Amino acid sequence: MAIPELFRGRITLPVIAAPMFLVSGPDLVVETCKAGVVGSFPALNQRSTEGYGEWLAEIRERTGNAAAPFGVNLIVHRSNARLDADLAETVRQRVPFVITSLGAVSEVVDAIHGYGGLVFHDVINLRHARKAAEAGVDGLIAVCAGAGGHAGTYNPFAFVQEIRQFYPGTIILSGAMSTGAHVVAARAAGADFAYLGTRFIATTESRAPEDYKQMILAATAKDIVYTNAISGVNGNFLSASLEAAGLDPANLPEFNRELHLGSSEKRAWKNIWSAGQGVGAIHDVPSTAELVARLQREYGEAIAGLNRGFAA
Repeated sequence: MAIPELFRGRITLPVIAAPMFLVSGPDLVVETCKAGVVGSFPALNQRSTEGYGEWLAEIRERTGNAAAPFGVNLIVHRSNARLDADLAETVRQRVPFVITSLGAVSEVVDAIHGYGGLVFHDVINLRHARKAAEAGVDGLIAVCAGAGGHAGTYNPFAFVQEIRQFYPGTIILSGAMSTGAHVVAARAAGADFAYLGTRFIATTESRAPEDYKQMILAATAKDIVYTNAISGVNGNFLSASLEAAGLDPANLPEFNRELHLGSSEKRAWKNIWSAGQGVGAIHDVPSTAELVARLQREYGEAIAGLNRGFAA
C-alpha cells in the first residue's frame, strides 16, 4: 500500500471524490475536504482560466490547512485549448495534487513535481498504465467496468492485481462503488483509495440539476448504458437521459461531432447524464457531511463484520 505523505493525518477515510464534469464545484470540494475525504474538480468546470484561479483561491480559503487536501483534473489532450494556461495557474497556486486525463505527459508531471505537487493519472488498460508510470506519475486511477464517465471494461480485482505487479505507487480504484463497504473491498483488493463519483452527484452541494439527482435515485445497474456514441469515447450514461434527449438506448447512432440533439443545449454531458453502475445503492440526497459520516460508519461496520466472521 502507498498512501502519500500529503494525505497522512488529514483524511478520515481512504476516499477521493472524483472530479465530475459540470457537477463538481467549490461547495462540493470544500465540504468533502472538511469532512475528511479528498475533494477534486475539473478545471474546465469554470468557463475561463481566470475563473478557475478564483475557484482555487476560494477553496483554499474555505478549507484551510486542517482539512483533507484537494485536487484538480486537467485534460491533457490537444483538444483542450486551455491546458497551458490552466497548468500555469495550477503551478502558480501550488494545487496539492492534479488528476490528468487523456494523456500522461512527462512535461506536465514535471511542472507539478516542480513545486512538490502530486500527479495521479486515470487509466483503463495496462498499456496506458505503463505509459503513465514511465511518465513519473505518483498514482494510477484504475477506471474499471461500471465506473461513471469515461470507463474501462476490466474487472477491478484483475486490473488492480496486474497494475500492482509492476507499479509500487498509489493505486486508486474506480468503478461502481457507493458505500463504505465498497471502500473496504477496494482496499482489500489492493487499492490505496476508492474513487467515488456517482454517489457524490446525489448530494446537496453537487452542481447537478435536481432532475439528474432524481434520475440517479430511480436507476439501477440495468439502467446504465456503455457507449461511445455520445462523446466519441466509451462511457456510462443513464438510459433515461438518453431517452429524454430523443435517443433510443438500444439503437444509438454512430458518434458524430456535428450531432445536435434537438438544440445546442442538448449535447454530450450537458443534458445526457453520466452515472456508474453503483446507482442501485443510492437512495437519497444527503449533505456531503452526512454522506461522509455514513461512509465512515459503513466502513467501520464492514471491517468489524469481517473480523467477527473469521474470529479464531
